[in-house]
Amino acid sequence: MSERFEVIVAGGGMVGAAVACALGHGGVRVALLDKTAPLREWPPEPIDIRVSALTRASQRILERLEAWPGMVRRGVSPYREMRVFDARGGGELHFDCADTEYGELGYIVENRVTVAALWDVLDTLDSVTRITPASVSGIEAEPGGVRLRLDDGRIFAADLAVGADGHDSLLRKLAGIGVTGWDYGQHGLVATVTTELSHRATAWQRFLDEGPLAFLPLANGRCSIVWTLRSDTAKAYLALADADFLAALEQASDGLFGRMLAVGPRAAFPLRFQYANSYTADHLALAGDAAHVMHPLAGQGANAGLLDAAAIAEVILEAKRGQRSLAGRSLLRRYERWRKGDNLIMMGSMDALNKVFGIRASGLSELRSAGMGWVDRAGLLKNYFNRYAMGLRDDLPSLAEGKDCW
Repeated sequence: MSERFEVIVAGGGMVGAAVACALGHGGVRVALLDKTAPLREWPPEPIDIRVSALTRASQRILERLEAWPGMVRRGVSPYREMRVFDARGGGELHFDCADTEYGELGYIVENRVTVAALWDVLDTLDSVTRITPASVSGIEAEPGGVRLRLDDGRIFAADLAVGADGHDSLLRKLAGIGVTGWDYGQHGLVATVTTELSHRATAWQRFLDEGPLAFLPLANGRCSIVWTLRSDTAKAYLALADADFLAALEQASDGLFGRMLAVGPRAAFPLRFQYANSYTADHLALAGDAAHVMHPLAGQGANAGLLDAAAIAEVILEAKRGQRSLAGRSLLRRYERWRKGDNLIMMGSMDALNKVFGIRASGLSELRSAGMGWVDRAGLLKNYFNRYAMGLRDDLPSLAEGKDCW
């Protein structure tokens, strides 16, 4: 026997919880499966080392889902400027919210804050059933839908399954969807640091020989860092004593923040370019890291995932209102066309930037920096890049435009 829903979402992280919230607001009967339920409260220290730079579009999605107040209560950190430097060639780009109609460019938010606030909303949605612990062990087709078998023998059926279960997605593998991609030979080292000088509510990024070093401002005055390094360098830096690591970080920052005073726990994760060869299969759609993994140098991974969540929810809810199949071929193809092209453009741009800034030839460094200076002085082009980075572009899902889709 199996329990039946309209949609099953595998993965209760940021993307999966956002899908479940949107569908729940629209009255869709949803099962959200995850191995564990997330923490909702925690002590003030230490700060989570995994943070995201959420764009204006992502903020709108989370506001419409009613998660934003819970995020603000737990803590969000606005950034009002962004400065990008080429350490080798000396070029600089400066973006300022004063050049837009908004009071900030975006927010730095701990990932756990976003997830906890989304699960708070799920508590209020009667049509959403959260099932934890739940580990999927198999997927099979049934007439008009799909069945997911858990490793404890339970079976759940639905018209549609949404795989939001991360870069190593089991649902993607079980559906036979391959991936294209490559390892960068780099790791992203993350930590929270205390600096002598203020971050000035500015996101800073300095392109170094091994990769970019980003300082993301936190509301308590500290910075979250994301330091892209060769894999062997990252592992060596993890093994350093705090004082030695801070000395290396201070040198890499070129005095932007004065002395590096303290560092919290450090971690590093391998960086990869990867996309699913298809975002959909029969009665299945992929979203977030299950569909695409991009270089973190512009911090767009979480934002792309939230746009996926908003898009798949919108097409499902349109089908429900029209009393059509929630997993029809045209519906799934529309979702894939909507999101795959946009994601590949973003991924390709990040990959190209990483490669261009990794070239050390002096002539190219000078040309690269001259190009940065030209963009910085080109008002219309700079404004386009600024708005694109804020997620304010064409063909956004309704939630990202601040509108309901239910």
